[in-house]
Amino acid sequence: MAKKRRKLNKDFEKKIYSSKKNVELVLAKIYDIDDEDIQKEYMSAFNVVVYLYNELKEDYDQKGFNDNSDELLIGYKNAFDHFESEYEI
Repeated sequence: MAKKRRKLNKDFEKKIYSSKKNVELVLAKIYDIDDEDIQKEYMSAFNVVVYLYNELKEDYDQKGFNDNSDELLIGYKNAFDHFESEYEI
C-alpha cells in the first residue's frame, strides 16, 4: 500500500520559518546575558517556547498540514507572547 502524501501549506511554512527566526533571536539574546543566574532563569522559562516550536515543526515535517497544525501554532504563539510579557529581552 502506498504511503499517504503529507499535505503542504506554503503560508503555514512561512509561519514556521518566522517562528524559527524568533526563537533563534531570543536564544541569542539569552546567551548574551552575562549574569549566569539570570541567564538560567530566562532559559528555563523559554524552554517551554522552544519545546512547543519543536513540536509544531516536527508535526508539520512528519504529517504535513493537518487538523492539529493551527492548534499547535496557537499554543506556540501564546507561549511566546507570555514569555515576552513576563521577561524583558
